[in-house]
Amino acid sequence: MPHHVDAGLATTLKRVAATLKSADLPFALGGSFAVYAHGGHSSDHDVDFLIREQDKEAALTALAGVGFKTEQPPEDWLVKVYEEDRMVDLIYRPVETPVTDETLRDCEMISVEAINMPVISATQLMVHKLLSYSQHYCDFATGFPVARSLREQIDWNRVRRETTGSPYAEAFLILLDRLDVVPLPGDQAMGVGG
Repeated sequence: MPHHVDAGLATTLKRVAATLKSADLPFALGGSFAVYAHGGHSSDHDVDFLIREQDKEAALTALAGVGFKTEQPPEDWLVKVYEEDRMVDLIYRPVETPVTDETLRDCEMISVEAINMPVISATQLMVHKLLSYSQHYCDFATGFPVARSLREQIDWNRVRRETTGSPYAEAFLILLDRLDVVPLPGDQAMGVGG
């Protein structure tokens, strides 16, 4: 973990992970802390866990039981828990796609702040990042550090396959090619992710 990660946030992350683990609820770390766990860089500092929708109530109950404040916001794709002013998102439908057992299998066990936990794969992180871009939110600056720092761990063919429908993802992948970060297929240097 990089030095500039807030120590309080890291502690909160550990408490949420430990609580979900002891409640036997399947989960995976996502978002910027997952990027850090893979050794990458991210411009956000949010704590996101992926859970299945059917585990939402059980997760909130378990976390409320150890003193977290819980919130069901109007958005129908996540719930939130708070420890003091530190917020953690429990996301069950990132980028309009429900979290399934398969989503949670696409993980690596990584020691994050000395707790072993499932972390979503670098490839899945990149897919989620690209599918989050829309006409309302299209800040490519959040994707570049992730793409650059994790590019060796990312299956770029799969990223292209799973983001086919998105013109924003396509534009981002063209930029990565032009900036010599990741070549598009058909270019000579196709060693990446193969």
